[in-house]
Amino acid sequence: MKIICKQQQLNEAVLNIQRAVSAKSSVPALEGILLSAEESEITLCGYDLELGMKTKIEAKVEEKGRIVLSARLFGDIVRRLPADDVHLSVDDKNITKIQSGPADFSIAGIPAEEYPELPSITGETSIKIANCTLKSMIRQTIFAVAESDAKPIHTGTLFELDKNKIRLVSVDGYRLALREETAKCEEELNFVVPGKTLQEVMKLLSDDDEELEILIGRRHILFQIGSYCVISRLLEGEFLDYRAAIPNTSAMEILVSTRSFIESVERVSLIITDRLKSPVRCLFEDNEIKVSCSTSIGRASDQLPAKMEGEPVEMGFNNRYLLDALRNTEGDEMKIQLNGALSPMKILPREGNSYLFLVLPVRLKSEA
Repeated sequence: MKIICKQQQLNEAVLNIQRAVSAKSSVPALEGILLSAEESEITLCGYDLELGMKTKIEAKVEEKGRIVLSARLFGDIVRRLPADDVHLSVDDKNITKIQSGPADFSIAGIPAEEYPELPSITGETSIKIANCTLKSMIRQTIFAVAESDAKPIHTGTLFELDKNKIRLVSVDGYRLALREETAKCEEELNFVVPGKTLQEVMKLLSDDDEELEILIGRRHILFQIGSYCVISRLLEGEFLDYRAAIPNTSAMEILVSTRSFIESVERVSLIITDRLKSPVRCLFEDNEIKVSCSTSIGRASDQLPAKMEGEPVEMGFNNRYLLDALRNTEGDEMKIQLNGALSPMKILPREGNSYLFLVLPVRLKSEA
């Protein structure tokens, strides 16, 4: 194998592909990036047996071939190469020579035959959606994905497809995030994509209207994002019946400035630390939200105006869960619906129902 390519293109590709590589594996090849040189391009591939990523970059290929190189070492080398051009060659003992300007490295490679094949998608369904739309949908739901493996299915986001509609739902036992958009899909389908996969997909998505294609198989999903192909296993199991968790009625409806509410909760959260946890109290009455908190460091309180209809209510919230939901809203104002001190807070856009967040309250102790 013998190639010449551009350092900037190679570096960008390696940085992205590295994220799909196993940090530690009993199979040494999985800690590496597979490089395949053919015709006028090289393919780079990373795979950790759950998530795989591939991309192609232009190269002058003088000799075809394949080699696996340590992702960490190869990435460090490429990032620091001094010249625009990178010359890479592999001998019959898998010793890989990397040259750029005066810099010269020789590193040991692993035979490509030891690298496992990426899964192929079978019986696929295809959907198309704009980059910016999917990016926004993931951003507004990923924060509610479960971090613990108590229920592995909830470490992913539920995708629901029905006629020209796509819905993403994440739950973690303390909150729920739902986002809905129109999309080109021919059939009804439900599947759960791991949160880790969606984090990587979000990093690759641009903010433009260009469409990407998603292929859904029986056990795997493939995202074709520009020159990148991301393939992941799907999660199996019974996802929460989220519709049953969403309150249908509300005793109080509030219209409030998004920015003001976020800033108010952030201010009183200053006396909360990882060691000193305490709920943020929110009293909703007389067109005002009174926010307060008390820990052994001290006390903090704040208030902000809001338009309200309904019976006054006082609720407590985990400050991080509340802020995550508030920060992921869109628009200058949000609508909040409450149904008593122990029922979840429902957060919606001022108009329409493109997103819906639920945050479970925490039980408040009566203050002395």
